[in-house]
Amino acid sequence: MNNEVVITCAVTGAGDTTGKSHLVPITPEQVANAAIEAAHAGAAVVHLHVRDPETGKGSRDPVLFKEAVDRVRDSGVEVIINLTAGMGGDWIPSDEDPSLPAPGTDMVGPEERLIHVVECLPDICSLDCGTMIFGNGNDLYLNTPAYLRKMAKITQDLGVKPELEVFDLGQVRLARSLVDEGLIDAPPLFQLCLGIPWGAGADTETMVAMKQALPDNAVWAGFGISRMQMPMVAQAMVLGGNVRVGLEDNIYLDRGVLATNGQLVERAVEIIERLGGRVLGPAEARGKLGLK
Repeated sequence: MNNEVVITCAVTGAGDTTGKSHLVPITPEQVANAAIEAAHAGAAVVHLHVRDPETGKGSRDPVLFKEAVDRVRDSGVEVIINLTAGMGGDWIPSDEDPSLPAPGTDMVGPEERLIHVVECLPDICSLDCGTMIFGNGNDLYLNTPAYLRKMAKITQDLGVKPELEVFDLGQVRLARSLVDEGLIDAPPLFQLCLGIPWGAGADTETMVAMKQALPDNAVWAGFGISRMQMPMVAQAMVLGGNVRVGLEDNIYLDRGVLATNGQLVERAVEIIERLGGRVLGPAEARGKLGLK
């Protein structure tokens, strides 16, 4: 049981949610305002993506990241900034020639995936620890061991803490190899990402199995998407972990009721406190997460 809990709020993501909820942030100003709202509600960490302001689609434009991060920092609100480094790995094979990319492919190398991290120098950036199948089409997310080693070394040299996002047990093994090779400074920071097709399921048995596979000195959090977001808040806390909520993973507060990021954080705070725990602020969270 974890009685001192760090809440991360993932405020927008890159998925196709903007057409489902008008409350999903799109512009850098909206992303920053959502991060500030989440911090006021009790989130010690905000996990940020950016979107193309014209289309609402996920973007890796470093100019957009810099504007969003600067707005959060200039607000004076104390919060730990966690930037995604997961963009630039989307591959869609062409139906005519599967060796070629179809429209929608966005595949770049490890250095280019981290341009915005070099520019913004956040406290944390995510490393998605493997290749994934998303959805039921031809969309693939590619992240090879060689790419991850390069990205881990770059972030280590920058002094940015990598959050090792793992979507199944094989990815835990790959992440542990980065730790064993000295590419991840202690304590390693893991995020158990549950419920994403076709990764690990958002259920008790899966979270237990993944938690047991982590290194002994790992600091970890877990989340579930959609209707399993709040049940996995309680489950992660009971198993000794920290938690993540936010509109990247779930757009509803209750059935049929669209949420803001602040409302999702407030709901997580309520669950934690009703279970007898305490929500940590950013200063205490820095110590717990091993941040500089």
